[in-house]
Amino acid sequence: MGRRLVVEADGGSRGNPGVAGYGALVRDRSTGAVLVERAAPLGKESNNVAEYTGLIAGLEAAYAVEPGADIEVRMDSKLVVEQMSGRWKIKHEDMRRLALQARDLVADISAAGGSVSFTWIPREKNKDADKLSNDGMDGRTIYRRLDEPSTTEVTEAVEAAEAAAEQADAEEADAEADEVISPATESRPDSAEADADRPAPTRVILVRHGVTDYTEAGRLDGRGGADPSLNAAGQAQALAAGRAVAHLVGAGGARVVTSSLARARQTGAAVAEALGVDAVADAAWDEQSFGDWDGAVLRELLYTHRDACVALRKDPAYARPGGESSADLTARIVPAFEAILAGGGTTVVVCHRKPIMVVLAHVLGISTEASWRLAASPGSLTALEVLPRGEISVVFTNRT
Repeated sequence: MGRRLVVEADGGSRGNPGVAGYGALVRDRSTGAVLVERAAPLGKESNNVAEYTGLIAGLEAAYAVEPGADIEVRMDSKLVVEQMSGRWKIKHEDMRRLALQARDLVADISAAGGSVSFTWIPREKNKDADKLSNDGMDGRTIYRRLDEPSTTEVTEAVEAAEAAAEQADAEEADAEADEVISPATESRPDSAEADADRPAPTRVILVRHGVTDYTEAGRLDGRGGADPSLNAAGQAQALAAGRAVAHLVGAGGARVVTSSLARARQTGAAVAEALGVDAVADAAWDEQSFGDWDGAVLRELLYTHRDACVALRKDPAYARPGGESSADLTARIVPAFEAILAGGGTTVVVCHRKPIMVVLAHVLGISTEASWRLAASPGSLTALEVLPRGEISVVFTNRT
C-alpha cells in the first residue's frame, strides 16, 4: 500500500458562467497535515468546469507528492463525484473532456500502484478548498509545496554539502602533500586567498512570465504567433517575481536573460530592475511554435482534435504545420542552457512553460511526456545549481 493521501478540491464561477477559479489541496490522511495547495483563475467559465479543473489540479498535486499513493478525493460537487465514480452519465462536452483528463490521471496513479476513490462531502467540510477557489477567482495563482523544505533550508543543506565536499577534498590534498612536502618547505595560502581562488557556484533561476489575456483564456501563444503582452495580473506577477529573485540573489548578483517574446521581456524587465542590472533577450529561449494552432483555445482543440493534442504532448517528433516539435524545441533549448552553465555565476532566465519543462527533463533524464507533470505556474521560480563535483541539482520548482 502506498502513502495515504486526501485531495480536497473545489471550483467556482461568479455568474455561472462568469469569473471562475479553482482550488485544491492535498493532505496526509494519517496526520491531516496539508502538503500542497493550488489555486488559479480560469477566465470566464462555468461552475462545473471550475470544479473539474480543481479535481484535475488536486490529482496532479497528489501525483507529484507520490505517484503510487492511495488517494481519497473529497468534493462538495455531487455531479463530479457521481460522474467520476461512473454512476452518472456525462452529457456535456466540456465535462466529458475534463473527465477524460481526470481519468487519465487516475490511470497514471493506478499504473504506479496507487488507487483513487471519490467521496461527496457537505460544503461546510470543504472550506479550505473553497477558500483556495476564491483565491483563484480573485486572480491569484498559488502552488505551495508545504511538505518541501523552505528555500532557506534547501540553501543551507546545499551549502553544508558543499562545505563537507570541500573539506574532504582539502583533507585528501593535505594527505598527498604530507607525502611529498617536508615541514621546512611546506607553504599554504591563508583562508582569504583560498576563498578568492575558489570559483563561485553556478546557479540558474528559471522564471515563467506573468499571465496575458491569452494565458487566462487558455489560448496557445507560441513563437511566431500574436505575441501578447502582460495584462494587469501578469504585471503584478512580474513585480512579485522580481522581488522574489532579488531576495534570493541580492542586487546586482545575477545576469538576466529573457526570451524575445513580449511577455517574457516585460517580466524580465521587472526582474532586472529589482536586481539593478540590464536584461538581454535571446530568442533561443522562446516558447515552442504551435504553427497553425497558435491562438487556438486548447480546451476546444481537445474536443475537435484530441488525437493530435495527444500526439503533440506524447510524441517528441510531432509538430503542427508551420510549428515545432518537442524534439525541435529541445534542440533549441538545451544548447542555450548548456551555454549559460558554461558561463558560470548566477543567471536568471525569464521564459515560458515549455522551455522550463525541457530544461527539467534534460537535467532529470525524463521523457517529454513525463515532463508535462512538472508544474510551472505563471510568475513562478525554479532553481538549479551545479554542485561541487559537477552534478546539477534541482533546488526547488514552481515557487510563487
